[in-house]
Amino acid sequence: MKRRDFVKNSAAVGSIALLSSCVKTNLGRSGRLRTAHIGVGGMGAEDLKAMASHNLVDIAALCDVDALNLAAAKKLYPKAKTYSDYRVLMKELAGQIDAVVVSTPDHMHAPISMLAMEMGKAVYCQKPLTHHVSEARAMAKLAKQKRLVTQMGIQVHSFYDYILGTKLIQSGIIGKVHTVHAWSPKNWGYDGEIPSGADPVPENLDWNLWLGTARERPYKEGMYHPGNWRKICDYGCGTFGDIGVHIFDTPYNALALDVPFTVINNCREPNGFGFPENNTVTYEFPGTKYTADTLKWVWYDGPGAPGVHKDLELPMGEELPDQGAMFMGEKGKLLLPHFMQLPRLIEDNKYVEIDVEKYAKGVHSDKPVRDYDLEAPAHYHQFVNACLGIGKCTAPFSYASRLTETILLGVIAGRFPNKKLHWNNESSSFDENEANAFLDSPYRDF
Repeated sequence: MKRRDFVKNSAAVGSIALLSSCVKTNLGRSGRLRTAHIGVGGMGAEDLKAMASHNLVDIAALCDVDALNLAAAKKLYPKAKTYSDYRVLMKELAGQIDAVVVSTPDHMHAPISMLAMEMGKAVYCQKPLTHHVSEARAMAKLAKQKRLVTQMGIQVHSFYDYILGTKLIQSGIIGKVHTVHAWSPKNWGYDGEIPSGADPVPENLDWNLWLGTARERPYKEGMYHPGNWRKICDYGCGTFGDIGVHIFDTPYNALALDVPFTVINNCREPNGFGFPENNTVTYEFPGTKYTADTLKWVWYDGPGAPGVHKDLELPMGEELPDQGAMFMGEKGKLLLPHFMQLPRLIEDNKYVEIDVEKYAKGVHSDKPVRDYDLEAPAHYHQFVNACLGIGKCTAPFSYASRLTETILLGVIAGRFPNKKLHWNNESSSFDENEANAFLDSPYRDF
């Protein structure tokens, strides 16, 4: 089955679809939110902790294909029911949960989220929103149709420095922006040999459920689970889909961008298995009220990124932050380090002091916050509050799908090194037909 067919016809398990209307009316009725967590190891454990820190949340269910992860989470939340298969959870607890938190590898984000939304559940899904462009558009469409509360897990979206950075750019502090550079030296690529053979599957792991909708592949120790799946094309989205989403988010949001009309990736030739270890991706975007007529955006990742570029030179020969973004505008430059550092204004190769109080109105603190444990829960709590009818989410699927689509177009461009691809937003397709094969892929029955 093609992913586009799955997300279009997302079949409910048993009679789940018939429960959608009554489930929706339960949301917030008791003044509390009952959550089900799919994936509770790694980032899933952090998501679980942050969501549970809201005093109006009840952890109703835990699900993981790794029994060790599940046991660790159950120890912390002993009242929660436990499952290894999310489909069984959804069927058995359809009327006992209000929201679903999806913290699995990327390739399972859409199958789980679509099923939850078909049931009328609010969904908090980790970034990137989906593994394929077709899924991102389908998830946004369904969320809109069902009028559901949704949020993508980009917690720094709600951090002080990023909200301030958005306000600075939209105030016109550097004028209209013509270029953005963004970078990270992280390496979620794999340029090594494609593994062969198979290793015994650990007793604690259900390998079939871990693969889920991805094509069948033998288990190899240390290659996929628990930590390296981001490097592999079938499961992750490389460095771009990991840290790139975080670093892209603020410039994308601040400049009110839609999807690009061209993209080109300077990287090695594809090997069909792992993502390149180094990527330089250049986009062209249609202009907005905050940009020039068109916007150029360059992303650099992998060892040594971003390299030397005149736009990235800092006053007094200062070194660039390890990760971050640089806005190039009519009046100067704005450096936004990643993360928990204030934006820095540069004019005529000199730092200019920013009157933060002038721009910080509406930010959640009068002073910069430098405590990650204090900042991190805000994005999750925003989701919970929205589910309970208090305020709105700032990274709903309507926004997250466009940001994710943009990221994924750069990932697809890595399949065609140094070739400019032209994206048609209206038809959701490339002019270069060979690239359209990567907008989705078959779903395995499992």
